[in-house]
Parts: sequence; structure tokens; C-alpha cells
Amino acid sequence: FSFRLFPLREHGMNVRARPLTCQEIQAFRKSKEVMDRFIRAYKLMLGFYGIILVNEETGELEKAENWHERFENLNRFSHNNLRITRILKCLGEMGYEDYQVHLVKFFLTETLVLETLPNVKRSALDYFLFTVRSKEKRRELVYYAWQHFKPQCSFVWGPHDKLQRYR
Repeated sequence: FSFRLFPLREHGMNVRARPLTCQEIQAFRKSKEVMDRFIRAYKLMLGFYGIILVNEETGELEKAENWHERFENLNRFSHNNLRITRILKCLGEMGYEDYQVHLVKFFLTETLVLETLPNVKRSALDYFLFTVRSKEKRRELVYYAWQHFKPQCSFVWGPHDKLQRYR
């Protein structure tokens, strides 16, 4: 159901779903009602994944009380990773770039630092990370991932010499 809640300008898995146009995106972004519904849908999906949006201003997230059982679901069923990628892309389309950063960092922390989502790690690094629109924020997230990746010498998502100099 996330394809209806999180439309994109590209074709997805649902062949009947029509990609959004730039004009539609602009109209959505201007409508308070549409954007309120969008945030409700985002919170709904976060809840399904065991995550809570704790600050609507910033996009800050934390684990929900039921995170353990929901993370088991995320680890078991990889199709959720496609949905998360779609949500991240849609956040960018709708002007919620800061939300993208928080969600990607959340998954990087859970996969690389806390190791609670080992089966999501590949998607977090290969897909989630590169949905972030801000080049500067994406660079910071790559650096964060490199800092926590084990073994660091196997990190392939950025040049090690540049990452060592990055601050």
C-alpha cells in the first residue's frame, strides 16, 4: 500500500500506478491538507516499522516500544526495503529532505552501530543513503557510515583518502 501513500515521478512495482508529474508535486506541496495527510501516512509507516517521529519540525526519530518485534519483521522480509526506499524518495519530492537525513541515519545507526537490523544493512548502504537529495548531508552520512563500518578497509561507498580528511 505504500505506493499509493508515497507517489513518485518514476514507475514502481505497480504497473497501473501512473508516475507523478512535476506540476502534481508542486500542487501537493502547496496544499496543507495533502501535506498533513502525507505526514500522517509517514507516521503510519514508521509505526509499522517500529519507529516514532518524535519531532515534526526536524524529522527526529526514535525506536517505538514495539521495535523489537517490528525489527524482526524488517530483518525477515526484504520487500520492506523497497518500500523504505520509496518513502525516502517521496520525502525528497515533497520537500522533507531533513526527514530523509534522519531516516537514513536511523537505519545506518541500527545496522552499523547497534547491529539490530543486519539484513537491512545492504539496502541502507546501497539504496537508502543515495536517496538523500542534499549532497552535503549525503556526504556527512557516507562519512558516518564509513566511521562505523566494519571492517573499515572494506568500505566501498566513498574514497578512503577523502573520507579520512572529511570533517
